[in-house]
Amino acid sequence: MDFNFLNQKDIKDKVKNKGKKRKENPRFSGSMLGAILIFMTITALYIMVSGTNKETLEVPISELAKSVTAGEVRTILVEGEKLTITYKNDEEKISKKEIESSLSQTLFNYGVKPESLALTNIEVKNESGFGYWVMNLLPFLLPILFIIFFFWYISRQVKGAGMQAFSFGQSKARITDPNDKNNKVTFKDVAGCKEAKEELKEIVDFLKNPKKFLDIGARIPKGVILTGAPGTGKTLLARAVAGEAGVPFFHLSGSEFVEMFVGVGASRVRDLFKMAKKAAPAIIFMDEIDAIGRTRGGGFGGGNDEREQTLNQILVEMDGFEPNEKVIVMAATNRPDVLDPALIRPGRFDRKVMLDLPDRVDREEILNIHALLKPLAEDINLKLIAERTPGFSGADLYSLMNEGAILAARENRKKVFQFDLIRAIEKVMLGPERKSHLLSKKEKEITAYHEAGHALVASVLPNADPVHKVSIIARGNAGGYTLKLPLEERRLQSKKEFIDDIAMSLGGYVAEKMIFGDITTGPSSDLQVATNLARAMVTRWGMSDVIGPVTFGSDGGKLNWGERSEDPYSETVSTKIDSEVSRIINDGIKSAEKVLTENRKALSAIANKLIEVETLEQEEYNKIITANGIMPKKIEEIKA
Repeated sequence: MDFNFLNQKDIKDKVKNKGKKRKENPRFSGSMLGAILIFMTITALYIMVSGTNKETLEVPISELAKSVTAGEVRTILVEGEKLTITYKNDEEKISKKEIESSLSQTLFNYGVKPESLALTNIEVKNESGFGYWVMNLLPFLLPILFIIFFFWYISRQVKGAGMQAFSFGQSKARITDPNDKNNKVTFKDVAGCKEAKEELKEIVDFLKNPKKFLDIGARIPKGVILTGAPGTGKTLLARAVAGEAGVPFFHLSGSEFVEMFVGVGASRVRDLFKMAKKAAPAIIFMDEIDAIGRTRGGGFGGGNDEREQTLNQILVEMDGFEPNEKVIVMAATNRPDVLDPALIRPGRFDRKVMLDLPDRVDREEILNIHALLKPLAEDINLKLIAERTPGFSGADLYSLMNEGAILAARENRKKVFQFDLIRAIEKVMLGPERKSHLLSKKEKEITAYHEAGHALVASVLPNADPVHKVSIIARGNAGGYTLKLPLEERRLQSKKEFIDDIAMSLGGYVAEKMIFGDITTGPSSDLQVATNLARAMVTRWGMSDVIGPVTFGSDGGKLNWGERSEDPYSETVSTKIDSEVSRIINDGIKSAEKVLTENRKALSAIANKLIEVETLEQEEYNKIITANGIMPKKIEEIKA
């Protein structure tokens, strides 16, 4: 593989320094305060050092001569012209002599005889050397040095604040070193996504052996865009591509390009691509690219919008690549519909990889990966957990395994058991149990009949999914819940299934009205779900016999210059849509009323059991409905 390790190291060091968050420079007042504190500290130290000298009495040289003659002097220390005299009574005095003459000659001139001088210890200290000059010059140099340091410190702060303005245009991309084994991710760490991994293996092969493609005239895609629902593993898959290829991985978010300064985004794009080209072969990964890649022309800034200028620079950089540039741009978004057409045209992001929600087999593989570092008990059955989690993304499954481990640790157990994961499914789907949410006897009875209505309608209608669990224990925002799961994976849903789902959603509303002759606020979310589903059937999927196979969009009018545009259909059609939605809802109510009226005995049996035990698992629930003449659904019936 053609790879320049020297360039890689240089670029890695460069990007690490740039990717780190720069410390903010202190304000000017803070700099002044620091300088003043330093000045006070140095002044205090100087005073302490200079103030250590004791006051010593100075005597004339004639008096020293008399003391030497009288034999009162023990030692004389000669330091140039300075004389330090120590008397026999330990008293210390100082004196001075002429620099040109020696001490013995001076004392002899004052009448001191050689015999008296011989009884006195005379020491001569050499005054030359570095220490001598330092001690003499320090009182003069210290203030000058402090003034120089003060101005240097202030200018450094001002320079740092000025340079920070110029650093805005530098890229803030982080880099993952291909030799970093602790953070390395490969395709083995990504479960599921079989088709997506097959698509991306070509990218890995090109980065490892580009000559094979270039020799035959093939050009590898310049850009790869990963799309899919949140939590499906787009970022993880991009890291796996870099790990498999063993190349530097520049990664950043789309929102990191644009800041308050004009031109910063475009400058950062240029800097990012410049670094990536120097480190080639390399991968640039832009997460949440829809932050800057939205369709141009709809912003308030028009053509001068900073976000649009950043997008323009990305388009230019990607289109300017040579075939052998060996730099591949990857991006991820869960909103591909809002991207600019120029961004996703061939020649830029010309390969689109779709990541779907994992099916049952993929979910089991994902659960196995997340279970590697967790001590599992002998009763763990991940296949069952995978069957009970349709619609879960990879992130949901990670949260499920993590919540299961937390539940086990909370109860001081060393292993994770199956019932921990079962409880974790409900916690991820609905939220934690609200045990403090105590219901009165009347509210508990209403909730029990409400959930029993949901469950019974789902069990009787032929196209509804079978019930796995019914509970009146509050979780999250729900006062109770009915858990129904399909017996097999489905990619398509029919009109009959939607109609039965609407009737099932309205089963609680009908049960409350039938048993108590009144309705509460409990069915509010059920009514919202049923209404949204009915409207989608009419406006998006063409499932209305009156309106016909026509779609009217799902957003109810797009935002245009801050104002919502009119719906793309007339008032007459809008009236027909509202009428069809009401008809579908009313048909669902009639269907639920028919089921509950014909099976009122079963409804009461389920509700009374819920009041007693609060939660019914699938096996116990099936016993109740079987005793009342309702057979649980089997997979053969669903297929039929």
